[in-house]
Amino acid sequence: MSDTSHLIDAIRDMLLDCGLFDTLDRSDVQTAAGYFNLNRINEGTTIFSEGDAGTFMCILVQGSVSIRKSNASGDEVEVTRLRRGRAFGEMAVLDGERRSASCVATCDCVLLSLGKDALDKMLQESPRTAAQVIRAIAVGMSRRLRMADGRLVNQP
Repeated sequence: MSDTSHLIDAIRDMLLDCGLFDTLDRSDVQTAAGYFNLNRINEGTTIFSEGDAGTFMCILVQGSVSIRKSNASGDEVEVTRLRRGRAFGEMAVLDGERRSASCVATCDCVLLSLGKDALDKMLQESPRTAAQVIRAIAVGMSRRLRMADGRLVNQP
C-alpha cells in the first residue's frame, strides 16, 4: 500500500471517530477522506482571524482551540473552547462569508481540514458523497444552533 492510501485510511478513521459523519456509509467516508488534509498546529497559533475569508473548515482530532470574538471595545473574548471531535469554520466554507470569529490553538493540535476548493472538487467528482458531507455539516451546525438557542432562553 502506498503512503497516500495509508494517509487516506488514517483520515477516514479520524472522520469516523469524530461522530460528524456517522450517517455516511463507510465507502462515502473513504471517498471524502481523500479531500481532507491532516495538519499539525502549534500551541498559540492563530488558525484564522475574525473577518478573514473562509477558505477552509477543520475537525479537531487532538488538542483544543479557543473560539474568540471581538467585543464592542475591540478586545478579544473567548466564546467557547472546543475539544476533540468538534468541527469549526464550516459556516464560512458553506456560505462564503467572512469568518465570524477567530480561532487559536490552546495547545499543540492535530486537525483535519477541508478547503472550499476541495469541497468544490468533491462536488464535481463525487456529488453524492459531497452532498452527504454537506448535509452532515449542516446537521452538526443545526444542533449547535439549537443548543445555543436553549442556553439563551434559559439565561436569567
